[in-house]
Amino acid sequence: MAVKKAKTAARKVKDKWKAKEWYKLYAPRMFNQVELGETPSSEPSALMGRNTEVTVHELTGDFSKMHIKIRFSVSDIRGLEAHTSFVGHDLTSDYVRRLTRRKRTKTDHVVDVRTKDGFLLRVKPMSITEQRIQAAQETAIRNIMDKTLTDLAANMTVSEMVKSIITGDMSKELSNAAKVIIPIKRIEVRKSEVLEVGTAAADEPSIQERFGQEAAAQAAAQAEVATAEAPVEADEPSEDEEAEEEEVSEESEEEN
Repeated sequence: MAVKKAKTAARKVKDKWKAKEWYKLYAPRMFNQVELGETPSSEPSALMGRNTEVTVHELTGDFSKMHIKIRFSVSDIRGLEAHTSFVGHDLTSDYVRRLTRRKRTKTDHVVDVRTKDGFLLRVKPMSITEQRIQAAQETAIRNIMDKTLTDLAANMTVSEMVKSIITGDMSKELSNAAKVIIPIKRIEVRKSEVLEVGTAAADEPSIQERFGQEAAAQAAAQAEVATAEAPVEADEPSEDEEAEEEEVSEESEEEN
């Protein structure tokens, strides 16, 4: 009897993986809805809120951004397609360790900012000075970062904020603002996270499209500079003009 019960139980055991389906993960419109990969799930509801993490290099192909990780969360299921939303970014731990050295001061800060499209972001910048600084100087740097980030976010959409973090433009703005206190070796936005979701415009260009527009504008500007600097060559006379000049010269010789 015990043997029969064991066989019956073995028949009832099902392979859970066979019951699962593979769903394709897609990035949000912010990143041109590129495919992120695949994930298995037994039912669509189990996918909601599932997180995934990819580097900027995987999204844009830029090898210099391999240290920046973007986090997404599944927010919508359409058939076998799982569409995600941006929930934050982070820097790799080895990259942060390479930035810190002895006899330098690393100042961490946390700022909550709201973008003009209603997203509430928690941004965590860090500054690294050439030398050790006093606590009062650290406080002054934090205050400047707080005001600068708040002003920047108020005039940006969440997509523009993320692009500014990826390209390093935000770090440059913070560095220029903080250098009035003490020379800054490096400023990095080491982490960000979305606290409240706003309403992004449906027709807003993606970050990849913004990169393309900037590259095209830069190429056009370089072409204009090259054209302006090129020497102006005198137009050579055409065959008809040369023939007319010869006739005029012959007539003048006959009159003389």
